[in-house]
Formats: sequence, structure tokens, C-alpha cells
Amino acid sequence: MAEDNYPQLQEYYLNAGYIFVPAVPTLISTVLGSCVAVCLWDRKRVYGGMNHFLFPSTGDPAQATAQYGNVATRALVRFFLEAGSKLKHLEAQIFGGAHPPDGAFEAVRVSRENVAVARNTLVKSKVKIVSEDIGGNKGRKLVYNNLTNEVLVIRVDTLRQADWYPYEGRR
Repeated sequence: MAEDNYPQLQEYYLNAGYIFVPAVPTLISTVLGSCVAVCLWDRKRVYGGMNHFLFPSTGDPAQATAQYGNVATRALVRFFLEAGSKLKHLEAQIFGGAHPPDGAFEAVRVSRENVAVARNTLVKSKVKIVSEDIGGNKGRKLVYNNLTNEVLVIRVDTLRQADWYPYEGRR
């Protein structure tokens, strides 16, 4: 235990196309543009996890990976339920879905569909959405504390190489 009986937090960088539900208190960080991350929290069991997906959806079972929002969000909810969580204790936060300032049609479409898929999947799963920080044209650096369900969101115009894990250089 760290100072004041607060446990030492592990650190984990979540790459796009992955899901992470740690067994120990962890600061999960990621960087989002048009991608979306869903943080899921079990307020009864006091733990959380996160996904980070690039594309809205796929209906092709051969491509059903966590790169797709419909797959990643359903899987995140399923992981919690399989671990003993109850739907009534789960709450979600949605982040990301930005698009470039030039407003390129395809980028805007993907970012909006990513957000819509996250919302729709959570609603269909009967998981309450308690907050969102979505859209716009700024990328986001996200740090999620899976012990407290607190999220730090830093909106940025450009992402520097030092913004990507492993963090090196000036941040």
C-alpha cells in the first residue's frame, strides 16, 4: 500500500483494438482520435476496465475482433458479467470520436458511427451511460483509474511521438 492506505497503481497503455480489465488497481492510458474508448465500471465490486476500438462494426465473424466497436463493447460487458458483475451495478463512460479539422467526409462518418455503436451497444446491453466526452476535432489523451472510476481527459490539437507509450521525451 502507498501513502494513506491508497494502493500502488500499476500502469498500462491500451493500444487500439484491445480490451483490458485488470485484476489489480491500474491507471489505463490511451490516445484517441476518431477511435472510441468505453470505460466500464462495476460500482458494487469496485473495479473497471476499458476497450479502445477503431471501426464501428463488422458483421463478418472472421473479422470479429476488438478493432470493431460492436465486438469490443459487447465483449467488455460480457467480461464483467462472466466475472460476476450484475448489469444493475455497471456504468459506462464514452470517449473519443473526434474528426480532423478539415472535416473529411469519411473521417467524420467513422468517428460519428464509432460513438453511435458504443452508445447503441451499451443501451441494448442495458448498461447505464453516465458520461461522455466525444466528438469535436481534437484528439484526446485519456488516463482511467480503474479503482476509482476517475478519468483524466486532455484534449490536444496534435499528438507528439512522446504522447505514445512508452512515454519518452517531453510531454
